[in-house]
Amino acid sequence: MMQAGDEFELTVTPDRYVTVRYAGASGDFNPIHIDEQFAQQVGLPSRILHGLWTMAQVARAHTEALGGPDKLQRLSVQFRGLGLLEQEVVVHATVREVGDETATVDSEAVQGGKRIIRNGEAEIRLA
Repeated sequence: MMQAGDEFELTVTPDRYVTVRYAGASGDFNPIHIDEQFAQQVGLPSRILHGLWTMAQVARAHTEALGGPDKLQRLSVQFRGLGLLEQEVVVHATVREVGDETATVDSEAVQGGKRIIRNGEAEIRLA
């Protein structure tokens, strides 16, 4: 039974090709995600992760820990940093409150000590 204060975590390391695969799946071919030289020319350290890929990892953390994708009723996040390839991303979540039918879960994603997603809030269906 889920209780307020329960915590869970997902750790994933995006490989060097994840942005190319995600571009194909999402249709977002912005060159900052797929062209190393372009990304560096515009002042980025390298190609960067799609923000929605990172948000998907937050969603994945919830669905894997809490019973499947049908349990995730709502998810909102704030994007606050650049995600980089081949560096571990850790999604950490804490159950804030549990009601009769839903639970509210707070989450964030951290990479290299920096929060790249903040103020994540999910509503989880319990039944």
